Amino acid sequence: MAEEFNAFLKNDTWELVPRTPSMNVVGCKWIFKTKYAADGSVDRCKARFMALDNHQQAGIDYHETFSPVVKSFTICPILSTAISCNWTVRQLDVKNAFLHGFLNEEVYMCQPPGVI
Repeated sequence: MAEEFNAFLKNDTWELVPRTPSMNVVGCKWIFKTKYAADGSVDRCKARFMALDNHQQAGIDYHETFSPVVKSFTICPILSTAISCNWTVRQLDVKNAFLHGFLNEEVYMCQPPGVI
């Protein structure tokens, strides 16, 4: 949790503001996952901070959504091309990913649980 939270602070992700009744505040939660090594031993524990968007209303709180993910049907052709061209394939584990964009609207989210 500390590593994830420190990444938010380092990237100047948010600022703490007083809550007012007119704000539509988005909830949040921590997601925990245990990563295992190839031999089955515990490699490390990961924590991800997630916004709960189930209280937002389309057209009021947001107008569009965007989620950059790798589609599973693109992996096979890429690996096939790499094998046929005798390329080296490497795996990358991204610890923190931040979208570098600017919002025109203000988004309010609860303070992370366990963080003072």
